[in-house]
Amino acid sequence: MTAKLSKELADALHATGGRELEVVDPHTNRTYMIVDSDIHRQAREALRRQQDRDDIVQGIAEMEAGEGIPVTEARKLTRERLLAREQ
Repeated sequence: MTAKLSKELADALHATGGRELEVVDPHTNRTYMIVDSDIHRQAREALRRQQDRDDIVQGIAEMEAGEGIPVTEARKLTRERLLAREQ
């Protein structure tokens, strides 16, 4: 869903020079940030990359600690699960 900004919000956003605008929902008192969609996408992508790195670091630490299963066993389990879905 795409909503249009009210004139008041559009004027407030323009007054920030295109930076983010903090707004409060008067019904819930929750705070939201209005940001340019390109900046939002870049931030989401940066967060995803950081989460991927964190997951890789955690996986390496678990592997070095002797946790987890060997790759050959993981492939076998994956293959078995995929075949089970097809049946």
